[in-house]
Amino acid sequence: MQMLFLNSLEKKVGEDRVRSAQVSIGEDQGRWFVAWQETKEDGTLHHEDWYEGTGWEEMMTVFREQMMSKQSGGFQPMLDVVMLPELASLDSRSAQVQLLHYYSEFHSNEALYEELRQWRLKQANKEGRAPYLVATNRLLRLICTFLPQTVDELRQLPGLGANKATLYGEELIGFTQMYTQSQPFPLHWVEAEINPVQFNAWLQHEKERKRQVEQSKQEQKRKLLEAITRGDGLEDLREQTQLQRRELMLLMEELDREGYDLEPYIVTLLQDVPTEEQEIAWAAFELQGDRYLKPILQTLYKDQEEMDYETRDRIYEWLRLLRMKFRRAQGISRAEAV
Repeated sequence: MQMLFLNSLEKKVGEDRVRSAQVSIGEDQGRWFVAWQETKEDGTLHHEDWYEGTGWEEMMTVFREQMMSKQSGGFQPMLDVVMLPELASLDSRSAQVQLLHYYSEFHSNEALYEELRQWRLKQANKEGRAPYLVATNRLLRLICTFLPQTVDELRQLPGLGANKATLYGEELIGFTQMYTQSQPFPLHWVEAEINPVQFNAWLQHEKERKRQVEQSKQEQKRKLLEAITRGDGLEDLREQTQLQRRELMLLMEELDREGYDLEPYIVTLLQDVPTEEQEIAWAAFELQGDRYLKPILQTLYKDQEEMDYETRDRIYEWLRLLRMKFRRAQGISRAEAV
């Protein structure tokens, strides 16, 4: 077997004592081998076979995961080689953004976070939008951690564009000014407060979390398409996908954008909506555009501000369905025009 990589590591176990270890990568006729050997407290050697197989990517994934575990446990490499692959793969801007997110996960003001979650929910209901479109959980965490005292400081947080700063800036600052800011802006000081090994392990965990979320989303889409094919009602869909009705609508919109023909199903769901209301809404889409639903709601119902949340959500629900139908019709007409 040809040895391709070998590195020694040490872990402090006392004032003047260390435990040593070695990690190695070898190759033999197309097969990869990754092994770990460390000296235990009693002086005995402990050996671990981490990987044996033919897949390079699979081998590197196992190597990285195991190394993160060992480094998080206190072992440090003797040679200055790239042992933090997730961190090394980021450019400076992305690394800074992730540093802020990482720090905010462990230092946010939970009382303020709950206040902002309630504010976001009310704002989303007022605008007829999903809460995450008003502000993501991560943005709320950043605000609750770094407590910007001015709109200029608020703008320095990733995830808050100029439009949102204009719309919500003063209101958000009204919340944060009730608390004392412990560290100043700009936030260059954050990097010095973070353990790079632990941060890299968090990055790897985030990568795996996103992969699992995407996998779960694809499974939800599959179930949704199967249920739509059977003609199941919205309540049946919600039960099968374990999604809230608003989330269900968003997923259907995504499927529609991906090219799945949901129109026959949408027509069925719209049967209970008065034809006159659909026609008014359709005309409003043509006149005002289909990006925002709140102006359409205002066109339909002058007293919409007095509606309870459930009634308003049900109206937004059928408006979303009608918008999918409208957008498909507009797409077909443009294609025919070409």
